[in-house]
Formats: sequence, C-alpha cells, structure tokens
Amino acid sequence: MGVGTLMDLLLALLNDMFFASIPAVGFALVFNVPVKALKYCALGGALGHGTRFLLLHYGVPIEWATLCAATLVGMVGVHWSHRFLAHPKVFTVAAMIPMIPGVYAFKAMIAVVELSHVGYSPELLAILIDNFLQAIFIIASLAIGLAMPGLLFYRRKSVV
Repeated sequence: MGVGTLMDLLLALLNDMFFASIPAVGFALVFNVPVKALKYCALGGALGHGTRFLLLHYGVPIEWATLCAATLVGMVGVHWSHRFLAHPKVFTVAAMIPMIPGVYAFKAMIAVVELSHVGYSPELLAILIDNFLQAIFIIASLAIGLAMPGLLFYRRKSVV
C-alpha cells in the first residue's frame, strides 16, 4: 500500500468520522443527553462509524462490520459510564444512530410501493427481499452489539 493510498484512506476515514459525529450529537440533543456528555456521543458515533468504514474497506460484510462497530461503541460506552457515573445508554444509543441502515430500508419501501403500483415482477421482489433482509440484519447487529456489554459485564452468573 503506497503512501498516497494510505493518505487517501486516512482522509476518507476522517471525513466519514466527522460526518458521522453530527447526527450522533443531533440525536443526543433529541434524547436530552447532558451537555457534558455530547462530546462523548460525538466521539462514540465517529468511533463506531469509522470502525465500520475501515472494516468495510478491508472486505468485511456490512452486517459483521456493524456488529463489531456496535460492540466497540457499547464497550467504550460502558467504560465512559463507569468513569463519569452515568448510564451507558447516555453514550451509546445516540452513537449508534449514524449506523442505522436508512438506505436499505428506503430501497425496500420503494420496492413495496412499486410492487403495489406496477404489479408483481421478479426483479422488484428480489430488490425488496434483498434490501429488507439487509436492513433487518444490520439492525439486529446494532441491537446485539449494543446489548453485548450488558451480556458480558453485568451477569450475575459466570459465563462458563
């Protein structure tokens, strides 16, 4: 990998992380997160989306990349919650918002509308099923990644 290619990747990563932090802060404001925690929500959103961006760049499927990124955000959120004596959801829920699969859900809904308007077509049904399943698996990855720290750290019994 050349220096130019590495610099292009780093620039794209920083761009992705910056623009992912904006909706994280926006939704944190909607959820009435304390002002002191907003920077951590932005950092969590940037960290999660940046992790997913890197994993996607190196060929990991989007579902697995989202699961890894959501788990990382969940773990970091638990660390911040212990450090700042707040609930982990303060830091993690808003940070997960930039990874919501809006494009896949939108394409699935457009296919539903076209199926209703135009009628059955195997291509439209394939588009619908593909985008719907993609959106569902990404949302499931977000939910599992968000729940992972609770499953690992807050257990009353040991894992084994």
